[in-house]
Amino acid sequence: MPAVVRGGRRQGSGQAPGRGAAPRNGGRTRGGAQNASAIPGKMAAIGRVDISPRTAIIALGAGALLLVGVLATGARAERIGASVSHGVDNLTSGMGLTLKRVHVTGASAEAEPAIRQALGLYSGQPITSLKLDAIRDRVQGVGWVKSARVVRLLPDTLIVEVKEHDRLAVWQEAGQIKVIDARGQVITGADARRYPTLPLVVGKGADVAAGEILPLLAQRPRLMNKIDALVRVDERRWDLRLKDGSLIQLPATEQEAALIRLDALDQRERLLDLGFARVDLRTPDEVAVRPTGDA
Repeated sequence: MPAVVRGGRRQGSGQAPGRGAAPRNGGRTRGGAQNASAIPGKMAAIGRVDISPRTAIIALGAGALLLVGVLATGARAERIGASVSHGVDNLTSGMGLTLKRVHVTGASAEAEPAIRQALGLYSGQPITSLKLDAIRDRVQGVGWVKSARVVRLLPDTLIVEVKEHDRLAVWQEAGQIKVIDARGQVITGADARRYPTLPLVVGKGADVAAGEILPLLAQRPRLMNKIDALVRVDERRWDLRLKDGSLIQLPATEQEAALIRLDALDQRERLLDLGFARVDLRTPDEVAVRPTGDA
């Protein structure tokens, strides 16, 4: 009988052991060698994927169509996104999630109209699509507003919490009057004529320096109630003009120490009640008083 080739080895037909024959080497087999020769064959079988030419052509064609679709819709991505967003808005509107009420808190009667105009909202908008950060930025762009917070309350309410700039004083300079805050910033939109009780500061640089002197005067209501205007001199110091025409000259530095000396003189002599033409506090540790012509 001719030899049979199996696995690259030539064996004679007489060398094949019978089914019931015992293995050599005392019944022990060389398992390592058998496994080593068997594993590559299994791995090769696993790695082989039987793909017909027709299947490969169909897969390549589908991939090409997908690529063309992506490239073609790239220019329309924004429109597609808008369409999806519109569909979501319609869905939420159908569920009753639309804007019906806007509550503005913390705003003065003078500032609220400008704040509501800046909101840019209308009744019936889909409330879930509102961009709260953008709304807050618009509100904070109003001159009155120092900071704002926007809260959405489903199903139909928006709350806008506003903190306005503090009105510190009315500033007069170059024939114009403006309302300023504690940092000397002009509050855009504020009508100075509507704040007759605010202190009046006059002159170049008075807007910036007002935040330092006014708290000191607020601690002395007896003096503060008699002041008509605070005039900034050479952007260095203050002249306090009283309602009766008197003048108090403060130093460029150590203003609080000068006011303490004035307090002591007023307590002892009731100076503010007697009246005077001028009190000069510009020299340290000294108070120079010029009486009126009638004194």
